[in-house]
Amino acid sequence: MGAPPTTPDPSLTASTPVIPRVVPRQDHGISRANISEHALKVLYRLKQAGYQAYLVGGGVRDLLLGREPKDFDVATDAKPEDVRTVFRNCRLIGRRFRLAHVHFGREIVEVATFRGGNADDDSEGERQIENGMIVRDNLYGTREEDALRRDFTVNALYYNIADFSVIDYAGGIEDLAAGRLRLIGNDPERRLREDPVRMLRAVRFAAKLGFSIDPACEGPLLALGHLLRDVPAARLFEEVLKLFHGGTGLLAFEKLRHYGLFAHLFPATEDCLAREDQSFPITFVSRGLENTDRRVQEDQPVAPFFLFALLLWEPVRQRYEELLAADLAPVEAMATAAAEISASQQSQVTIPKRFSMPMREVWELQPRLEQRRGKSAHRLLTHPRFRAAYDFLLLRAQSGEADPELADWWTRFQEADGQDRARVVEGATKRRRRRGRRRKAGPGEARAEEPADAG
Repeated sequence: MGAPPTTPDPSLTASTPVIPRVVPRQDHGISRANISEHALKVLYRLKQAGYQAYLVGGGVRDLLLGREPKDFDVATDAKPEDVRTVFRNCRLIGRRFRLAHVHFGREIVEVATFRGGNADDDSEGERQIENGMIVRDNLYGTREEDALRRDFTVNALYYNIADFSVIDYAGGIEDLAAGRLRLIGNDPERRLREDPVRMLRAVRFAAKLGFSIDPACEGPLLALGHLLRDVPAARLFEEVLKLFHGGTGLLAFEKLRHYGLFAHLFPATEDCLAREDQSFPITFVSRGLENTDRRVQEDQPVAPFFLFALLLWEPVRQRYEELLAADLAPVEAMATAAAEISASQQSQVTIPKRFSMPMREVWELQPRLEQRRGKSAHRLLTHPRFRAAYDFLLLRAQSGEADPELADWWTRFQEADGQDRARVVEGATKRRRRRGRRRKAGPGEARAEEPADAG
């Protein structure tokens, strides 16, 4: 299969050529039968139009590992405008990185033009670098330059539609075999400073693939987490979804905390988790992420609003308790706590309103779920967020933070119907009255009242 390629620092220019390793079709396991028909259509049409066309990145990596890729990306020497000429169903997007999206119904094949040039070269403003971070990169180049500007060696593999070979410029084949995640080049810190999101990608790929992170990359991961504060909060929202909605969210969470990165995404939550006097916050988050992983692995839907409700609950709960101690009514206290924590989180990771509103509804329903008398329970059952709030209550009960009897009551109430449901409500009312009945004080004894049940 040939000798592995040399791996120069990405700041080297094309004047220092790298001889790639070319793996012929008979020596790798990628079959066109496992590639999306729409991705193949894009590859073939670009080739027929006279352009180079390669399947690249995670799609090639996953196919070589025997996994089913989530999506397929294409790299080409055609400029974005040229791609749009070839495909009428194409839209150009992005300012930071100009990309072509070719639409086939719900499937989108992303087509990127080869990036190139020296990492310090801004060539008439096509590349902009601020404090070491690339904020715009539309400087185009060769396939070799494109490969060496990518992040990890295992993501710099090219499947050539012309002869079905795999082209490796950075030793990605060896790293795949070794289960190793390694940044391209000889200066990992510089690569992470160019794009701090690569730290999150390192964690995500390590969790997803079960790979170890190269030691040369681990040191900077532990030291450079603060750079995430310079990344647009809206971009971090997308990265958080990739981290926690990929089927390995619990492992990603553990790795984020290990490398000190979670604190830069959810600082209020990390402050709560770092306290050693309470154990259920970590248990709550872990159980919630474990459930999310199971749903993803079973191809069941998952909701971003529920994920963020889960990750931010502990600071909301603690602020709620403070407001209760200040004599605010439970519903008002929860609404205030929800608004404060939601607002403070926006500067780290933006949560779009279409998700932040239902997230807050899940929180605000928690004290209302304690009201089980009369018509309150029946009204709550018709609330559009009831099911999510009930699932949230179950997680709280399982982690030891909420009363298991309350969660069990709501389970029985939902399963009952007609008169049975009325009897469930009546039973809760009688228990409340019984627990709240005053005991006659004995001689010389202060008059006392037993605490009423929260329901």
